[in-house]
Amino acid sequence: MFCDGCGAAVQAGQGFCSRCGKQIVGPLAVIQQRPGRVQSHLHLLGILWLAMSALNTLGGVILFILANTLFAHMHEIAPEAPVGFLRPLLSAVGIFILAKALCGFIAGWGLMQREPWARVIALVLGFIALFNVPFGTALGIYTLWVLLPAQSQSEYEALSAPRAA
Repeated sequence: MFCDGCGAAVQAGQGFCSRCGKQIVGPLAVIQQRPGRVQSHLHLLGILWLAMSALNTLGGVILFILANTLFAHMHEIAPEAPVGFLRPLLSAVGIFILAKALCGFIAGWGLMQREPWARVIALVLGFIALFNVPFGTALGIYTLWVLLPAQSQSEYEALSAPRAA
């Protein structure tokens, strides 16, 4: 508590300021601490990872279906087209995208539940997402900005400690 006249520290229940002598009247304001960067952004970050993973799932399923339907019968449509390598390549890429989406769902859920392991998974996915222009890059930068600094690690550990106990 502080005197509103001179700014000197005032004890609870004190009637007059010891520095300027001004009478202390009314309820004393208590300064509330602002939440840290991790605490204020953690829920939004989890939601964004879930949304990005849903988009990745959609893209991976479409790519896998196209690879196994369109390119499976492409030799019938155009016999001279060299498509023998496209079906396994696109299937593998589709499976990779689906695996990345699954990891994103796990990271998003873990961040929203404040699980101790979710920070590491989100950071790894954040680095991988930097190559997915433009939305993945934005989400990767946001993830790294929220979770990467050393003070973010200690704040996240403090937030997840009650859950682990």
